[in-house]
Amino acid sequence: MISFTVRMRFEPEDHDKVAELLLPLAEASRKEPGCVTYIPHFVEGDPATIVIYEQYKDKEALETHRASSHFAKFAIGGIFQLMKDRHLENLTAVC
Repeated sequence: MISFTVRMRFEPEDHDKVAELLLPLAEASRKEPGCVTYIPHFVEGDPATIVIYEQYKDKEALETHRASSHFAKFAIGGIFQLMKDRHLENLTAVC
């Protein structure tokens, strides 16, 4: 299992546009056969920051996600164009 979080910061005025891009990205990502969990969050009290918690069955499932047309459209072509910075944290399950 591959688990990680992605934290991204945006200009506050991009909040609504980021939300519009996250909805179809999350919906399509959750339908991928190798996706276990894909949950985007806005940070309470900080409308300019999102955290996405993602889990995939294996490395191939993650690669499939990153090669998908919805990732290209909504992440690379949308959210990534608006973000000011990005931080990825790889996670290891305790049990």
